[in-house]
Amino acid sequence: MKYIALIYQGTALERQSELPEEELKQVYADYQGINQTPGVTPGIPMGLPQNATTVRVEDGKTLTTDGPFVGMKEAVGGWFIVEADDLDAAIEVAARVPAARYGGAVEIRPSEVYW
Repeated sequence: MKYIALIYQGTALERQSELPEEELKQVYADYQGINQTPGVTPGIPMGLPQNATTVRVEDGKTLTTDGPFVGMKEAVGGWFIVEADDLDAAIEVAARVPAARYGGAVEIRPSEVYW
């Protein structure tokens, strides 16, 4: 089954920016290791939430707002797809995401088609 993993940054960016160089190198290596895990399809890099534009349509009019729809701490910082035998296997991969260790979180959703 395919699962989509959404990486919520939380305080991870701030906390990681304060890490010693060797620990920061390990964070990058951890992300690279996840991307190279069999069954993982990395998402393309995302820009920072403060550079986002949120789009809504109300009464047929397109409205835009600078920034993310949610608060910065809840903003999605990245994503990837993992093909795993079950949810427990997908959780094992998600638990390796550095953001989850530094104040963020990873949400896992089964990939489903609704149309």
